[in-house]
Amino acid sequence: MAKTRDRRVGLSSYGQSSRVGSSTRKIKVVNPVESPPRHSDHKLITASSAVFLFFIVSSAISVILYRKLYASNAHTNMNTGSDLPYVYQRGLVKTDIHYHQVLAENMKLSENSSHRNFKNPVLAYITPWNSKGYDKAKKFNNKFTHLSPVWYELKSQDTKLVMDGRHNADKEWIAELRMKGDALVLPRVVLEAHPVDLLKKKKQRNKAVNLIITECKEMGYDGIVLESWSRWAAYGVLHDPEMRNMALQFIQQLGQAMHSISLEHSRIQNLQLVYVVGPPRSDKLEEYDIGPEDVRRLSEAVDGFSVMTYDFSGPQNPGPNAPLKWIRFTLQLLLDGTTGDRQKFDKRIFVGINFYGNDFIISGGGGPILGTDYLSLLERHKPALRWEENSAEHFFVYADNQNVEHVVFYPSLKSIAVRLEEALSWGAGIAIWEIGQGLDYFFDML
Repeated sequence: MAKTRDRRVGLSSYGQSSRVGSSTRKIKVVNPVESPPRHSDHKLITASSAVFLFFIVSSAISVILYRKLYASNAHTNMNTGSDLPYVYQRGLVKTDIHYHQVLAENMKLSENSSHRNFKNPVLAYITPWNSKGYDKAKKFNNKFTHLSPVWYELKSQDTKLVMDGRHNADKEWIAELRMKGDALVLPRVVLEAHPVDLLKKKKQRNKAVNLIITECKEMGYDGIVLESWSRWAAYGVLHDPEMRNMALQFIQQLGQAMHSISLEHSRIQNLQLVYVVGPPRSDKLEEYDIGPEDVRRLSEAVDGFSVMTYDFSGPQNPGPNAPLKWIRFTLQLLLDGTTGDRQKFDKRIFVGINFYGNDFIISGGGGPILGTDYLSLLERHKPALRWEENSAEHFFVYADNQNVEHVVFYPSLKSIAVRLEEALSWGAGIAIWEIGQGLDYFFDML
């Protein structure tokens, strides 16, 4: 079973019998803009009664109409005509899909699997507990501009700071990547060190910066992806204006120090810093959220912001992985006020896209599923796949052998396509969590 992105992988089943005759239960999906995404108040399903609103596009929609709709914005999308991604050429990117089509088509790839269709930056996460990600990073290397293996934690050990994780690093894999393409390798570093000591003590801050830069130099990395804001928020330090300011100053100090290091092996000149940003949990920014003023302040020190626009739902509030309106709402909050410099900031945004799915128990509970789990569920239950218009995600329902009802949300080609379009509309790139969890034909879209 996959681990989460320190809860970032996915969850597990969501269901009802897949028989057509049992489809009287309905699923209610809230409007993520009208009802802000608070964990406490955005329950999408209750165990006793859930009202399901099915927005199913009729299977009678013609392929001709679909092609016209797609062609109308293809010039801003990816490519045109015969250069369309292979999954488009095969007519697979649509709302009315059937389980047997997914089972039959998910392994079929374009002969030119290295061709890039999505022209904006693509950051791909790889986890050591899911080896498929390493293989896919090599196989689809040219699809990515940034690769972030999840290897490191910077921790407090008594009164010292230590960088833990080199045992995860695979220099041979990095060497193969360098031979196959020019994607930047930026391992993720989670800042687990006690924030009060780190942020208030100059020696600790300098030590943290030196540990990170030394690791990049010795291992030949192009930089790092840093995740710390959610940790600082959990400790409560961001509620203190002085501590919050120190947190921003530390990120600036790190980015400036990294930019001062010249690289010879890379297509870039200096070490890069990408910073992980969580989505707001209410309809307005709180002190523990990163907002447009922070983005502007960090813009000279940070080369990109990886926005975690997934994990909208959880075992106790089952529902979509990442409603499209919520993604749009998150980006609006994050970038509001950057008008004027908008193009400068948009290019640094990586919109989070999940390649994992959620299999929830309707009455509560569930766990993460990967692509292989999803295919097994399709084969076993032969469910009716439904398109939920409000969230722009596919889902299905089934009952397990104990007659417990489940609902499954897992990415589809159509759900990925609309999220790529959303990212392009902002001039942004994407960040995929994580590539080992997706189906092979997802990569045709990139």
